[in-house]
Amino acid sequence: MAGLADVASRGEDTFPKILLRNARDFGTRTAFREKDFGIWQSWTWADVLDEIRSLSLGLKELGLAKGDKVAIVGSNRPRLYWSMVAAQAVGAVPVPVYADSVAEEMAFVLGHAEVRFAVVQDQEQVDKLQSMTDEVPSLTEIVYDEPRGLRDYDHSHLHHFETVQERGRAVLAAHENAADAWVEGFSDATGSDIAVMLYTSGTTGRPKGVMLSFDNLVISARNGNRFDNLDETEEVLAYLPMAWIGDHVFSLAQAFTAAYCVNCPESMDTIDVDRLEIAPTYFFAPPRVFENMLTSILVRMEDAGTSKKKMFDVFMGVAKRVGERILNGEQVSLKDRVLYGLGEFFVYGPLKNRMGLTRLKVGYTAGEAIGPEIFQFYRSLGLNLKQLYGQTEASVYITLQPDGEIFGDTVGKPAPDVELKIAESGEVLYRSPGVFVGYFKNDEATRSTKTEEGWVHTGDAGFITDNGHLKIIDRAKDVGKLTDGALFAPKYIENKLKFFPNIKEAVAFGNEREKVGVFINIDLTSVGSWAERNNVNYASYQELAAHPDVYEMIESHVDQVNRDLASEPMMAGAQIQRFLILHKELDADDGELTRTQKVRRTFISDRYGALIEALYDGSKEKYVKTEVTFEDGRTGAIEATVEIRDMTPHSLGAAHQEAAE
Repeated sequence: MAGLADVASRGEDTFPKILLRNARDFGTRTAFREKDFGIWQSWTWADVLDEIRSLSLGLKELGLAKGDKVAIVGSNRPRLYWSMVAAQAVGAVPVPVYADSVAEEMAFVLGHAEVRFAVVQDQEQVDKLQSMTDEVPSLTEIVYDEPRGLRDYDHSHLHHFETVQERGRAVLAAHENAADAWVEGFSDATGSDIAVMLYTSGTTGRPKGVMLSFDNLVISARNGNRFDNLDETEEVLAYLPMAWIGDHVFSLAQAFTAAYCVNCPESMDTIDVDRLEIAPTYFFAPPRVFENMLTSILVRMEDAGTSKKKMFDVFMGVAKRVGERILNGEQVSLKDRVLYGLGEFFVYGPLKNRMGLTRLKVGYTAGEAIGPEIFQFYRSLGLNLKQLYGQTEASVYITLQPDGEIFGDTVGKPAPDVELKIAESGEVLYRSPGVFVGYFKNDEATRSTKTEEGWVHTGDAGFITDNGHLKIIDRAKDVGKLTDGALFAPKYIENKLKFFPNIKEAVAFGNEREKVGVFINIDLTSVGSWAERNNVNYASYQELAAHPDVYEMIESHVDQVNRDLASEPMMAGAQIQRFLILHKELDADDGELTRTQKVRRTFISDRYGALIEALYDGSKEKYVKTEVTFEDGRTGAIEATVEIRDMTPHSLGAAHQEAAE
């Protein structure tokens, strides 16, 4: 394809080679920032070359060799990103791992990948890795960034990051041609070499190691940059898990190919403040982040004075009516432009500033479907928020939304160099330069996912609309039918529920059953704020979730979703007839969510089988005892009697009549 020829002609087909280009052409531009003790530290591209080169040589002195696997474990830190490129310069393969994985999850990934080295953030990760020596016998050397608490550890196979760099600098000082020899060492590397191994989130079983080549990542990154006109002036905030393909592309692949600046927050607790200080021009967040920001805005407005709330409501009405049309460059009346300008001064501008999105050039959301109303809210403020559809196996990009063609219910057109088709079964298939090389040590899974012609099965059901945009219905395996033949698309129903700020998560059931039942998690921030305003006392999530007034609130939301479903002939038969509010929040540590916060349906079905049956046997309540894992690793149990409520479906005709009125 054209992208391959472009990479070959420029000779910049691996990240170590691109690093040399950046140091040469953008040497004085800021490449990375990290906030430490409240102060932003900066490195130019010339600095980054020095940091990576000394680390790479130091790792080689420790015994890192071509083909070795290097685990990368920790929060978003410049040194961890540099470690990946330093390993690639030696010919090793980085394997980023979710930092919040419990020891068992991490041990499987590290053992399966056969890692020899690990570069980690701090003592917590060192302890975790040292506890799994029996499960991961291949792991011999650990390098850590933050030394706090590690002074008295046995350092025979444990090394401080700076100590490893000192080894590399000693090599540079001792040998006049060491820097040239280092470059010569990766000059023969090609785009077809494996660049990174990223493990899937494991929604349906054990995670699989997705092998991505430099060509996969470099071509996809360059195409993404060209699509949105991203260049060296961009600023991004790196805060999503480093083991996730989205962060790898946005914070490394696109950052290196465009030479823009990557900013690492001080901690997860300071992200909102750090985003405000950086004001990124290019920003990605999964729907949950945008949902949480909107929830925070609505909660604050409920607590605001009467005049402020009235002004907010009036100008948001204007924004809802004409904001997106103005963003798309469409014609609107002079009166509406003036009103929107006033709204920008009094409401929209301050809101964007508070969210740290004042300078946003383009924002993306993906990973899960975002509620159309949430999507419209941000675009009505003048934020160029788009949706993309992608996968780890695609090096992210499958579809993108071109400017001026942004629709809340579709995920865009095929990205540059991507071919798309719909199988007879309704499954979406794609082919592109970003298609993965294969699954590590799993040829059978590779063959079942990628055809000999290079087409990849996404596992998602969808169709291409008349305007050429892709619309995803649900996971192909999750789409089913009720016993009366009505279509059942659980994610579609769940996303409608999650539009309400009071609902954080929902899990719908109904395939091959006579009706739809739903588990609901309330949003503790939103519902807690409501409880405070209404003098509702509670001591825990469990107590608040079981409160009768909370049930009444959630019942009204479920009823509204049923009204919406009744107005859609295709989905009218899948209205929610019974629901319950779970006594605990779904948690990745308990196995109920993946590390990317996706619902693990099979696990939940097994774990809460008694509650699911109670949705269908007419029970009004059900006693349940659930084991939980606390933050410090201890386990315990939560006991509760969960209430189950019935809902009355709306007729199709009545829903249309209500909509007309």
